[in-house]
Amino acid sequence: MKHIIIPILIIVAIFQSANAQTLSDISVKEIELNRVGKDMSVSVMVNIENLRIKSDKATLISFVLVNGSDSLDLGGVAYYGRNRYYQYVRGNSPLVAEGNGLNIRASEMPEDLHYKIVKPYEKWMNGAHISIERKDYGCCHKLLREEAMTIGFYQVEPFKPVYRYVRPKAEVTKTRSLSGSAFIDFPVSDTKIHPDYRNNSIELTKIFASIDSVKNDKDNTITELSIKGYASPESPYSNNTRLAMGRTQSLKEYVQKLYHFGSTFIKTSYEPEDWEGLRAYVETSTLPHKKEIISIIDLDMDPDRKEWLIKSSYRDEYDFLLKNCYPALRHSDYYIGYNIRTYTDVEEIKRVFVENPQKLSLNEFYLLAQAYEPGSDELNYVFETAVKIYPDDEVANLNAAISEMQREDFEQAKRHLDKAGQSAEAIYTRGIYAALLNQYEEALLLLRQAKILGINEAENAINQIEKLI
Repeated sequence: MKHIIIPILIIVAIFQSANAQTLSDISVKEIELNRVGKDMSVSVMVNIENLRIKSDKATLISFVLVNGSDSLDLGGVAYYGRNRYYQYVRGNSPLVAEGNGLNIRASEMPEDLHYKIVKPYEKWMNGAHISIERKDYGCCHKLLREEAMTIGFYQVEPFKPVYRYVRPKAEVTKTRSLSGSAFIDFPVSDTKIHPDYRNNSIELTKIFASIDSVKNDKDNTITELSIKGYASPESPYSNNTRLAMGRTQSLKEYVQKLYHFGSTFIKTSYEPEDWEGLRAYVETSTLPHKKEIISIIDLDMDPDRKEWLIKSSYRDEYDFLLKNCYPALRHSDYYIGYNIRTYTDVEEIKRVFVENPQKLSLNEFYLLAQAYEPGSDELNYVFETAVKIYPDDEVANLNAAISEMQREDFEQAKRHLDKAGQSAEAIYTRGIYAALLNQYEEALLLLRQAKILGINEAENAINQIEKLI
């Protein structure tokens, strides 16, 4: 089984270091920003051994996270000279608010400031940069100096499991079919075709147009043509049998003469009375006694007896059915079976895809997809078209789901994944889908199952999701 492998992206924790950056007697030695679950962890190592603070002065070293118009004050540390520290102790306003940093006496200042803080993670933080700020204060909180410098940033790192498009099995023979119903009218008790009688020209054209649509395509070969005639339940069953059989034979001969099919090529069958069609009509109707009429239709008894019971018990309803339903029960159903030749040249497949994609097999859709770049709009369109033509095929649904996950249409992807079956590839893709929705426990359960079933890429996905957790 061949696959197309596609990378996807998901946010994971990273860090950006900024060594030996300086800011007036301050140098940044290390910085680390990590996304840990729902939190953002910030750790900064700053060398301050050259920082000198006079007795009546104070210096505030603080940090801020910024991305455009969004920002977050991460707090910091205020160092006080001897006299300014006593003012702070006596209740003078601190430079750093309580709970958002530290206020320290300069004489207790270490060589390195190691500042750590954890804040709730928000989406805007992806792509944000962190800045260090230095502010020197004199008496009465007078700002004497202010400096700032960007020292690092937080960015998305790719999480790279792979998507596995699955190659469908090639059809040995591309067998297709076309079917429909025609309502040919006949004079009372007549079985001969009259093309100009009532709407017969229109109804006959429906059959001819269906045959021509297949026959006139050089890529098609008609392998089967069958006609089944139906009559309505009124009048004796024996007469309806004669009419259904005779009228079906007449239609066969008419078509055979026009198209010169062999004498035995067109197969025929007939249904003397279309009770199934009658029941379906009554079931969806608003007739006053429809339940009672349906119970009669369902009786296992002689057809003429059933029709008499309906007619005698519910005369008004019977007259309504005779006028509005029975004409539609006199119909001829036709079925055309045919083969389509196989396409192997990609350029020819491209042409057919534009002109008539219904002629392509799932394997031909796959061959076409390989002509396009992974993740491209063209490739996505190929797989999305394939699932429209083969809506119940598991492989078509799986490939369509992968395509939709690529463009983040997760709602539609879920619908197709529900119809993708239980193959190893389907289980693996559901695991990636769960991971994209941050449903990590479910993702790990599915990916571990996929790994057991032989999907090698599952191990890498598991490792990365475990880091997120």
